[in-house]
Amino acid sequence: MSGSAAKGGRLAGRVALVTGAAGGIGGAVARAFAREGAALCLADLRGAEGIAAEAEALGARAIAATLDVTRRAEIERVVARTLGAFGRLDILVNVAGIVSLGAAATLAEEEWDRVLAVNLKGTFLCCQAVIPAMRQQRHGRILNLGSVIGKNGGNPRPWIDPGEQARASNAAYGASKAGVHALTFFLARELAADGITVNAIAPGPIASPMTRDFPAALRALIPVGRMGRGEDVAEAALYLASDAAGFVTGEVLDVNGGMWAD
Repeated sequence: MSGSAAKGGRLAGRVALVTGAAGGIGGAVARAFAREGAALCLADLRGAEGIAAEAEALGARAIAATLDVTRRAEIERVVARTLGAFGRLDILVNVAGIVSLGAAATLAEEEWDRVLAVNLKGTFLCCQAVIPAMRQQRHGRILNLGSVIGKNGGNPRPWIDPGEQARASNAAYGASKAGVHALTFFLARELAADGITVNAIAPGPIASPMTRDFPAALRALIPVGRMGRGEDVAEAALYLASDAAGFVTGEVLDVNGGMWAD
């Protein structure tokens, strides 16, 4: 396949909204979707003009939006803009999120609230906002970003090295991502009869500015021998967003290099 959007690609004729599109995973998803023929609304708190320009250079139709996923009115505005620009909305990829590090004993209430607001409430509000359009179309793909941390109780081993916890994701982050997994299960059942599938991807550690301080001792425990890449997550998202995954819903797909199996 060439560097331009594929007219016969896996997502040809589909329209996708990607939140957190300016980040490493969101950008990888945007580029992969652009290559496979999707039209894109790319949204991020910092703005997403740069990644929208990359998607256009790959031959996709793309618009950029500034979005705070904790604000319902902003989400509804972005969804309406997507529908106005492209006439439909087939795929939502909820990538927007924040990380939080440290020990539970010192976790501030304000930090707990901030992490749950972005990672869990924000994901729910975005899902809720796209349901009417997807129901009307009788087709939709909702993809939520969970985490291995929402399954395994955290990567650090404080009984061996207490310092690992200070440099790794904490209970607030884990609880928010476990909530995303549960939300995925509920919505998958609720929306299946409407032709809408709802799945999640649970990445392991992904190399990015957010994980630059990830402890080397924990990195060495990844069975495949490396940190993940945004492209690893994007390939999983491509499958779940495509027609090939029409019989897959309520799944939390592990992309973690063997760190956790279930």
